[in-house]
Amino acid sequence: MDSSRAIELLRRHRDAITQLQKLQSDSPDFTKWQRDSEVAIQRIFGESSRHYRDFTDISYSLSCFTTSTSDREFHQAYLRGLEKSRAILSSLIDEVTEYDLHDEDRTPLSDVHSLVERVCLRFHGVARQLRARHAERSTIEIEDEYDVQDLLHALLRLHFDDIRPEEWTPSYAGGSSRVDFLLKQEKVVIEVKKTRQSMSTSELGAQLLVDIARYQHHPDCGLLVCFVYDPEGRIGNPVGLERDLEAHPGSLKVRAIVGPKAQ
Repeated sequence: MDSSRAIELLRRHRDAITQLQKLQSDSPDFTKWQRDSEVAIQRIFGESSRHYRDFTDISYSLSCFTTSTSDREFHQAYLRGLEKSRAILSSLIDEVTEYDLHDEDRTPLSDVHSLVERVCLRFHGVARQLRARHAERSTIEIEDEYDVQDLLHALLRLHFDDIRPEEWTPSYAGGSSRVDFLLKQEKVVIEVKKTRQSMSTSELGAQLLVDIARYQHHPDCGLLVCFVYDPEGRIGNPVGLERDLEAHPGSLKVRAIVGPKAQ
């Protein structure tokens, strides 16, 4: 799908919200709009994208209520959901307008994000496979962040030609931070962390939030991917950490991936 068509679809669903605000949440028109909007975002950005997840996570009802909860409170929750939908759809329109979905020399934006996510999600499987070498030959052992970076760099080479390691963000709060990988043409930065016994989950989260604040000022960062490799399962609630990082108060788009997750 080209960018102009994507923008047209997103604007149509965003503009329909004004009429939906006059209806109730159990209206068939709202049900159809919600489903059609989800399908449009899925087709444009992909089902595994943060864009799709952000929209499908929107709630149009109260999470907690009692028998004394008034209809007005339910309707206010419905309206808040619609306003959040409007904000997300507007953000998606701005993203497509600014970065485009496709040109002759560039992979579509949705495919870029999906490729990076797939590499991170399959990283652990590749690391395990490398240990099973014929005749017990030597191989790479993933023991620290540098090992993670080396293997991730090799995997990214399968899909991207211009990968720039060791870029530096502009000064923030008196310091600077090394960017592990910059996909300059795609405007994607990948920050790599590996859990260890000497670092708690809260310390890890705090470090990444500082990095996110720094990357707000990076001229080539349209999406920051925070890949946390956790082979020992030290993070008790990986999904919670991912959501906390992605819900940061800044304007930078962040995709947090903790892997592998316990089955």
